[in-house]
Amino acid sequence: MRAKNLKHDTVFVNHERIHLRQQVELLVIPFFIWYGVEFLIRWVHYKNTYLAYRNISFEREAYTHEKNINYLKQRKFWGFIRWI
Repeated sequence: MRAKNLKHDTVFVNHERIHLRQQVELLVIPFFIWYGVEFLIRWVHYKNTYLAYRNISFEREAYTHEKNINYLKQRKFWGFIRWI
């Protein structure tokens, strides 16, 4: 099963850890509100759900740094802001 193998995928796990840090910084609920609103704005802009998703600031940060296992050690507070 793919789902069981994901916990051993260091890139996937790091990507999700970046999202967890983003959620903690925004106190969880505001993260999901921001994520949803930004998705809608980008969907209107790109007229494509995949492009809208990939251009959400949280996703841009996570995808850019998912292969850097040490990223969270050097990441500044609210690091996603530079991706807006």
